[in-house]
Amino acid sequence: MNTLFRTDLSKISASTVNVPVRKRMMCLNESCMDPYSIILTSFHERMKDVRLNRYFSPVTDELHTMLTSYVAHQLSPDHVLYGNGADDILYHIFLAVRESEQSFALSLAPSYFDYKTFALAVGLKVRFLDLEPDFSFDTYEYIRRASDPNCRLAILCNPNNPTGNLYSKEQLRQIITALPDKLVLIDETYYEFSGCTFADELAQYPNLILVRSFSKAFSSAGLRFGYAVSAPSNIAELKKVFTTFHQSILSSSFALTILEHKQLFWDQVQGILKLRDELYHRMQKYEGLCVYPSATNFLTFKINEGSSDLFEYLKAQEIALRDVGAHPRLRDCLRVTITCEEDVRAFLKELDEFFS
Repeated sequence: MNTLFRTDLSKISASTVNVPVRKRMMCLNESCMDPYSIILTSFHERMKDVRLNRYFSPVTDELHTMLTSYVAHQLSPDHVLYGNGADDILYHIFLAVRESEQSFALSLAPSYFDYKTFALAVGLKVRFLDLEPDFSFDTYEYIRRASDPNCRLAILCNPNNPTGNLYSKEQLRQIITALPDKLVLIDETYYEFSGCTFADELAQYPNLILVRSFSKAFSSAGLRFGYAVSAPSNIAELKKVFTTFHQSILSSSFALTILEHKQLFWDQVQGILKLRDELYHRMQKYEGLCVYPSATNFLTFKINEGSSDLFEYLKAQEIALRDVGAHPRLRDCLRVTITCEEDVRAFLKELDEFFS
């Protein structure tokens, strides 16, 4: 044991992403669209007035204002805090809520696996409520567990990753209102695909915080840009655990340029949704394959006794999927991202070959 660091770090592992790297990366919920090529001219024009040798830049205020307007017109910039990806935002929320060694966050399971990673990194424990076979969950049991005095954060991913399902706003409102003294975090990373958000209801729920990302709908996983939306008093507290200049002016400039061309990305989202629905219906026709409905840019599915064989077969054909079967509720399940039409066509072709 290395005694130079926190002793509990010896019990956890560093965060890693173990996926096959292939020509068609349909495993990480990314997009084939390259945003740099789409907004290249506008971005270069903006950068003529950006000084990377300075800490301060007008770009940051411009981005803050435009991002706030994008989230909801009735909000002000003090409702929004952005950072280096949704993961960065999650990490700092966990850091800000941890009170003691007994503090824990409550999450559904299966859900986004890095909730546990980031929580443990800051010394915050995590407890889970397992989903039912249909991916629903017991609202009252969730509230009961979150009511524990040591529960510092209630997490709900909506739509949920990796199951893809969307919970009703009525169910989530019931949880938010039943826990007025708890911070309730709704992960809206896939909001642009589901169209479901609580951004226009924030004034009613001072205990609510939303987390979003540019990695999915804005095709910018490598940009590392995400943000939190909440009551100004919550954002003010969250700012206290961030470093002063935590966001690159370069990435801020790019994020601002994306927002100035958001319609291009919204059009891309509509194309992905059409492809997703088409793929969903096509996959239903394969005997022995069970595919689940989705409100995201991915589909989760399994084949009776054949998921691992398909996974390996597709790797050999240069198509990478994500194995999401670690949790018993998703045993033998794989996840395929709707990245672009070319990838989807290739995936369907190989499915035909596999089942034949």
